[in-house]
Amino acid sequence: MNLSRALIPDLAVLQAFECAARHENFTKAAAELNLTQSAVSRQIKILEAQLGVLLFGRIRKRVVLSAAGRKLLPEVSRLLLQSEEMVVRARASAGGREVLSIATLPTFGSRWLLPRLPDFKRRHPGTAINVASRAEPFDLSAEDFDLAIHYGQPVWAHATCTYLCSEIILPVASPSLIGSCTVERLEDLEDKPLLHLATRPKLWAEWFEHNDLSQKQAYRGDRFDQFAMIIEAAVRSLGFALLPLYLIEDEISSGRLRVVFERPMTTDNSYYVVLPEERQGSAVGRAFQSWLLEQVGTNAFPIDPGKVS
Repeated sequence: MNLSRALIPDLAVLQAFECAARHENFTKAAAELNLTQSAVSRQIKILEAQLGVLLFGRIRKRVVLSAAGRKLLPEVSRLLLQSEEMVVRARASAGGREVLSIATLPTFGSRWLLPRLPDFKRRHPGTAINVASRAEPFDLSAEDFDLAIHYGQPVWAHATCTYLCSEIILPVASPSLIGSCTVERLEDLEDKPLLHLATRPKLWAEWFEHNDLSQKQAYRGDRFDQFAMIIEAAVRSLGFALLPLYLIEDEISSGRLRVVFERPMTTDNSYYVVLPEERQGSAVGRAFQSWLLEQVGTNAFPIDPGKVS
């Protein structure tokens, strides 16, 4: 594809627009950019001439964004951020180092992936790792990620999904909460404080149904938007939580959390490694995918219900 240079604005012009729009003040923008006010004004005029629209209006000696300016600002901010990230990645790869950019679910990344990353780094000492949190599918190519770790169904636009593992959850609680409550039978959980994941509000109801319990009380309790918060709430004895054991390996081994009942339930969705279509041949991406699959196989990632204790 041939690009028209006449349609590509100068980055300095875009920086002037973004800064002036953020401050709604040319003088403040000039101070931040180490330019004169007239220079900022001139760059804005250049961009307006190139686009054929007015980007600012003046109200009582104050500049304000026009409708066209408000629409343009998010796109300009995104382009500037991508330009900055490009330079950062280039510097990170200086000296022939490979850079692997990974998008991962927040709690999965901090609690399962990061503790194991040193092993990958030992095997691939020339690779620099860039890890970012993402909770929902997005455009991998636009954000320049080599791969993503996805929980859900094996569907992702312009990418292929490779099965990693299923998710098995169990009820857990702190020893102090278990000690202060009567939880000898499954029915005893029906009137106990429950901790809920806001993005999966039916999880306890499904577990109750799975174990032939009444669902009437399954929605009671506190709600949190990430597993990491639920884990901390459970450790602090705020309630009983349904959690995958792979997320609470440290808490289980240290005794800060205990499995209340050995009644595991497999959730409807699974974990997948996602590779964008244009990077299927990426050697470092394929190496990381293979390493992930190996870790799943050797670290009991998919919990065997018969081995839960």
